[in-house]
Amino acid sequence: MWFYIVKRLLSLLPVLLGITLLVFSFLHFIPGDPAVTLLGERGTPEQIAALREQLGLNRPLVTQYLIFLNNLIHFKLGISIISGIPVADEIRTRFPATLELSIAAMFIALLLGVPAGILAAVRKNRWLDNLTMIGSLIGVSLPVYWLGLLLIYLFAINLHWLPPGGRISVDLGFNFKPITGFYVLDAGLKLDGAALKDVLAHLLLPAIALGTIPLAILARITRSAMLETLSQDYIRTARAKGLPERWVILRHALKNALLPMTTIAGLQFGTLLGGAILTETIFSWSGIGSWIYDGILARDYPVVQGGVIIVAIAFVLINLLVDLSYAFFDPRIRFK
Repeated sequence: MWFYIVKRLLSLLPVLLGITLLVFSFLHFIPGDPAVTLLGERGTPEQIAALREQLGLNRPLVTQYLIFLNNLIHFKLGISIISGIPVADEIRTRFPATLELSIAAMFIALLLGVPAGILAAVRKNRWLDNLTMIGSLIGVSLPVYWLGLLLIYLFAINLHWLPPGGRISVDLGFNFKPITGFYVLDAGLKLDGAALKDVLAHLLLPAIALGTIPLAILARITRSAMLETLSQDYIRTARAKGLPERWVILRHALKNALLPMTTIAGLQFGTLLGGAILTETIFSWSGIGSWIYDGILARDYPVVQGGVIIVAIAFVLINLLVDLSYAFFDPRIRFK
């Protein structure tokens, strides 16, 4: 097992190296100059040249890339060109927000998607199956930005049930001092019931908007995996023995259908970490996705490079954990 883990970690190095090269190259090919963005239209050519010298932007691209790799190896992600704040500090503040939102969205997707897929498979070609498939098709097709705006309009503006955005109300935010950066966890650790209720209220709408597509995908994958499993001979044998149908479904069929479901859940969770830009922007969620987006618009190279690298590392580590979980769900799988 440990040999497999080390081998997988080493195999990730070329992937991460390729990601750094692609991010560095694409970012420098985007039209625009960070020095001009910082100084504005009134910046003189001399000021622009001096700022480019200060930021190292006048060096050859190969030299800039090697400097970037050297800093990355030493965990020096640079300083934001726009804000002047170290990128590592920004990531430390913003990544927990994105991770908290992604966990909440994935929780909703698993809580609703897996049971819906199981029921659809058990009730194949009946009204419940058809309703689930139609609902999953709609869920996959809905644009996240449209669904987010619709949720804000219905539940925040019209009904006034939930807040339209942010992570915590302004009046509570002044006195709320985060410990870990995960507001739900921090409110629980502080035993602050009012803050916990407020944080959950702010989290619900963006989590629903972000979790809709994974929910629909999980429902379809679960249905497909369960249908394949339910057609196996050992399921017929279990039923022939007179085992209760609930026991056959949950103990025999579901357990053997977990591998494809686990794979899709892991991939979707990794996608949520890097794909929450629209959701974070719509709901004013101070996460890493909206931060990277702002960095792209401002040509803030350290922000984009550091942010994308962190998301990429998180994604490949999640895939590694998914691979290792196969042995837990299916003892027949052994890693060498």
